[in-house]
Amino acid sequence: MNEEPRRILVTGGAGFIGSHVSEAYLNRGDRVWVIDDLSSGKRDNLVDGVEFVRADVGSETARDLIREVRPHVINHHAAQIDVRVSVDDPRRDAATNVDGFLNITEGAREVGTRRFIFVSSGGVVYGEPEVRPTPERAPKLPLSPYGVTKIAGEFYLNYYRGIHGMEYVALRYSNVYGPRQDPHGEAGVVAIFSNRLLGNEGLAIFGDGEQTRDYVFVRDVVAANLLVSDIPLESDGTLDATAFNVGTGQETSVNRLADILEGIAGIRPGRDYRTARPGELRHSCLDARKLQSRGWSSQWSLEEGLRETYDYIAAQARGAE
Repeated sequence: MNEEPRRILVTGGAGFIGSHVSEAYLNRGDRVWVIDDLSSGKRDNLVDGVEFVRADVGSETARDLIREVRPHVINHHAAQIDVRVSVDDPRRDAATNVDGFLNITEGAREVGTRRFIFVSSGGVVYGEPEVRPTPERAPKLPLSPYGVTKIAGEFYLNYYRGIHGMEYVALRYSNVYGPRQDPHGEAGVVAIFSNRLLGNEGLAIFGDGEQTRDYVFVRDVVAANLLVSDIPLESDGTLDATAFNVGTGQETSVNRLADILEGIAGIRPGRDYRTARPGELRHSCLDARKLQSRGWSSQWSLEEGLRETYDYIAAQARGAE
């Protein structure tokens, strides 16, 4: 007898990363629902076959959908992702990243969802770490309200696991880039630089350009999501037991990123070095050996991923002309 397809709910599933994740679930035979308020996501990002509901994750509509679908897995990508917005308006940040998140987790508890996948952030929860690449058990010292909400989400889920028996995984992403990316957040620099180069415009760089990030291609991130949807989980009750860094372990400076993209574009229109942004991390790089021990590995080199991303953005620009 054929088993009924698993029911998957992806919040924020019309966004950059969430849309790739929802598409991958669908392609492997799952039945997929997406909830997204389209504040940053796009309806056009969704492929045919995904069942879409436009709503805020903090709404009663979201809870009603969970009651109706009774998902086996909830993959929670919906978030306010801009660090600067969180600094300027912490309550706005918390409205989505704490209150909206709790609306979804309470829905999961109510219907007995088997596994909850939470998108945390390896780029902010560790602050300025002493060790790089940074392992999961490093101190959690977020330097922004956004980072505080992400680690708070993990603490909440640890409570739900201990008290209600909810299985969960926290994926601590490094800086994700790839097709469908909007020029928001720190990894959004890839889209920003690509758009500038397509317009033959110089690149604005804040600070000296030697700040580094761990850039991971979105298709590798998708593979991580599919893997942790199924792997056996063991918990010792600590916060890091079922948390996994998702990154390459390689640091790339903004200057090096600009060099590669200029080479792909075939032009060097110049650079405008500006005052560094206050509060910006100097370095961030993740140790993903724990996830690698469970069968994941980064398959895309930075050059390969940047070329595919640049070509996608260029094709989108041509289509808009």
